[in-house]
Amino acid sequence: MRYRTLGATGTVVSTLCLGTMTFGAETDEAGSFAQLDRFVEAGGTFIDTADVYSAGVSEEIVGRWLRTRPKLRDRLVIATKGRFPMGPGANDAGLSRVHLTRALDASLRRLGVEAVDLYQAHAWDPLTPLPETLRFFDDAIRAGKIRYAGVSNFTGWQLQKAALLTQHLNLSPIVTLQPQYNLLAREIEFELVPVCENEGIGILPWSPLGGGWLTGKYQRDNTPTGATRLGENPQRGVEAYAGRNAEERTWRVIDAVRHVAGERGVSMSAVALAWLQARPAVTSVILGARTTAQLDDNLTAADLVLDADQMRLLDEASAPLVGDYPYGGAGVRQRARDLPTVSGQ
Repeated sequence: MRYRTLGATGTVVSTLCLGTMTFGAETDEAGSFAQLDRFVEAGGTFIDTADVYSAGVSEEIVGRWLRTRPKLRDRLVIATKGRFPMGPGANDAGLSRVHLTRALDASLRRLGVEAVDLYQAHAWDPLTPLPETLRFFDDAIRAGKIRYAGVSNFTGWQLQKAALLTQHLNLSPIVTLQPQYNLLAREIEFELVPVCENEGIGILPWSPLGGGWLTGKYQRDNTPTGATRLGENPQRGVEAYAGRNAEERTWRVIDAVRHVAGERGVSMSAVALAWLQARPAVTSVILGARTTAQLDDNLTAADLVLDADQMRLLDEASAPLVGDYPYGGAGVRQRARDLPTVSGQ
């Protein structure tokens, strides 16, 4: 396992993070405990959850696991999130001070900890003024309930606004961004990655395997069936089968990942994760496994470093489809500028 600092902070985390969205839903408590134990045995130190995962059950499972292994708490960095509905009330969702105060306290109770190391806004809230949310984060840090603040699923302008407001208002900074990011979904490179590089914000990619697409288990023009996420629901979320199957780029990327996996003698999952670990501003990649066997496969990426030719092949195969402006060649050239050269007399 390798380690990096959490964004621009001095806190060190493993470059692979155990995501717990499956806990209490696709993975029972015994299986969840087994995953947590295996992750720590492999050197993992970073665990991510959210209040909305299984309606609080994921946090409860992590909390019970921590109570049975009390010596581990100080070795781990625990992250959770709040924003989505946790009840039927008008203030049971959002990034308001009222909701986040209740949500954070409830997360602390479920996790059984005095503080979480990273507390994240799970998504943008158009109804709450951003300074209200940022001041809540700052107050929670000062109160010792959280160590750092982060955000998830923000767009470029939203993240940049948050970063600048913390500076202008002298508040605790946003240290991480948790976005969807993988070889099939690279659009965050247009705006979000440059903001993160410029502001020292660490990226924590979710869905690093593209909902299972990058494992190689899906076939062209053959709708999946059986006990997989798309087999159970082919229309599931952003990784829905029909849309990605119809894109030639999808199969070009999968072929490139398969080629590199064959060269290195590792799984396609390991290649996709290794590529992501090497991307600019990435702090830690969030793994999401149903079973310990799947987690074991993902953990083989911990020390895998792809060579320059392999990275180039994957970069070229997965290049996002984009028009000339503002993110294509014409737009990039307009924003480019080199120092002049002066020839000798």
